[in-house]
Amino acid sequence: MEPGVSIANHELVLRIPAHGIDPSWLCRPLEDLGIRADASIDSVRIESSPQWKWDTEDAAFLARIERLFPISGPSILRGLPADLQKLIELATGRLPTHHDRVAPENRVARVGLFAAKEVRAFAAFVELLGEVVRLAPRFFMGRARVRARDLFDVLAESGSRALVIVAVVNVLMGAILGFVGALELRTFGAGIYVADLVGIASVRELTPILTAIVLAGRTGASFAARLSTMGGNEEIDALTTLGVSAVEILVLPRVIAMSLLTPVLYVYGCAFAFLGGLGVAAPLLNISVDAYVTETQQAIATANFAIGALKALAFGALVALIGCYCGLRAERSAAGVGAATTTSVVASIVTIIAVDAVFAVCANALGV
Repeated sequence: MEPGVSIANHELVLRIPAHGIDPSWLCRPLEDLGIRADASIDSVRIESSPQWKWDTEDAAFLARIERLFPISGPSILRGLPADLQKLIELATGRLPTHHDRVAPENRVARVGLFAAKEVRAFAAFVELLGEVVRLAPRFFMGRARVRARDLFDVLAESGSRALVIVAVVNVLMGAILGFVGALELRTFGAGIYVADLVGIASVRELTPILTAIVLAGRTGASFAARLSTMGGNEEIDALTTLGVSAVEILVLPRVIAMSLLTPVLYVYGCAFAFLGGLGVAAPLLNISVDAYVTETQQAIATANFAIGALKALAFGALVALIGCYCGLRAERSAAGVGAATTTSVVASIVTIIAVDAVFAVCANALGV
C-alpha cells in the first residue's frame, strides 16, 4: 500500500498506513509517489493511524521529504510524535543550537532572560552548597563514600603543590608594601612603622585575598577542567547510574580539602609577606631585624589573625565550590572544558572580592 498524497493550500498531506512505510519506498524516487520538488510546499502534515508503530525506515523516508523542501525553521513536518520528530531532526542535521536561537529584539526582554538565567544558575549553586553542607557531617564521621587515595590527591593538589607560587606572590607583595611605605614614612621620620603597615595589611587583607586568587587560578580551574572532562567522558553519568552521588565522591573531598588547607597556606603566606617587607625596609631605613620583628608583633593583634584565617577558610571553600559547580554544569565538549575553566577563575575572583567586602563591613560594625 502506497501512502496517500494530496496537496492543498501549499500544504502536502501524507497519509501513512498503520504498519508504517514500506522500506522499498526509500529506494524509489519521490516523484513516483506524487511528491515533486517543484511543488510550492510550505509544510507537510502527517496523517497516521493511532496504531502506527514507526521505525527508522519511517524516519529516513520523512527525512528525504524534509530535505526535498528546504525552508527556514527547524522543520516543515507537522503531526509527528515527539520522539520521531527529534530523530528526524537528528538525521537531517537540523537540531537547534545556541546559534539558532534568535535573541528577542526587545532590550527589556533580553535583560529579563539574562536575569532569569542567572537566578537559575545561582539557585543551582545554592543547591550544591546545601548538598555539601548536608554531607559534611558524614565525611567527618567517616561515613562518606570518599576514597582515601582521592582525598590525598586533592590535598596534595590544593596544598603542597601550591607552596612555591604562594610564597613568591606573598614575598613580592610584602616587598612592594615595604618599599612604598619606606619611601613615604621616612619623610616624616616614622620609618619603623613600615612594620605595622606590612604586618596589618598582610595579615588582615592582602595575604588571604592573594592566596585565594592564586588557588582560584591554579586549583579551582583544575577542579573545573577535571570535572567537565569527566562529564564529557560520561564518567559522572556512570556514577549516577551506579547510584553513587557525584557530589559526595567528587565535590565533597575537594571542598573539605580546600577549606582546611587554605588557612594553613594563609599562615605560610603571612610569614613570607613579613620576610618580603623586612628584606626591603631594613636596608632602606637601617632598621634592625629585632626592631622590625618587635614592632610587627606589637602591631598585629590576635583578632587580625582570626579575621584573616576566617577569610581564608571561606575563600577556600568558595573557590572549590565554584570550580566544582562550573565543572559539573559544563557543556560536554572541548569548548565546554575551556569555558568552564575560564568561568571558574573569573567567578572565583569576583566572589573573593565581594566576600572580602562583606567581611570588612561586618568587622567594622563589630568594632574589630
